[in-house]
Amino acid sequence: MEEAAVRIGINGTRRELTVPARELLLDTLRDRLGLTGAKRSCDVQVCGTCTVLVDGEPVSSCTYLTCDADGREVLTIEGFARSDEFAQFERAFVDRAALQCGFCTPGFMLTLKALRDAGELRDRDDVIAGLDGNVCRCTGYKSIVEAAEALAGEPAPAAAEARAGGAAASGSRDAA
Repeated sequence: MEEAAVRIGINGTRRELTVPARELLLDTLRDRLGLTGAKRSCDVQVCGTCTVLVDGEPVSSCTYLTCDADGREVLTIEGFARSDEFAQFERAFVDRAALQCGFCTPGFMLTLKALRDAGELRDRDDVIAGLDGNVCRCTGYKSIVEAAEALAGEPAPAAAEARAGGAAASGSRDAA
C-alpha cells in the first residue's frame, strides 16, 4: 500500500504523519490522533457530523483525503473548544436547547463558525442555506436556527483575544 508523508497543522499544532495515501482525514483524526469530535455517519457528505475546518472552510472529513490536507490547517471541535469564541457558541446552543444527544453538534458549530468568519451569517436565510449540509435527528432545527441567529448578531471576541496577547487568537486558551 502506498504511503504519504504529510505535514498538517491540527488545532494549531504542526504534525508530521505518514499515512496510507487513500486514508481519509476522519480516520486520521479519530484513529491516529484520538480526536473523536468529528463523527462517522453517512460516509457520503450529506450529514455534516464529520465536519472539520480546513483553512477555515468546512469539509466533510469522511470523504477528504488526509494527503489533501498536507500543508493546511485543520480545526476540529476539540481545537475550537479551547478558543474564547467557543464560549459564545456553547452559550447560544445551551440557552436555546439547540442540542440533545450531541452527535451532530460539533459539525453544526464548526459550520457556523466558518459562516460567521466569512461574514456569511447575517440573517435567517443565511443560517438555513449555510446549514443545508448538516442533519440533526433530535432537535427539529428550530432551536439550532435560533442559536445561529443569536450568533449572527454577536461579534466574535477577536478584539478581546488580540488584547490578551494572541494566545486566544491562535486558537488556544489556557485551561482553568
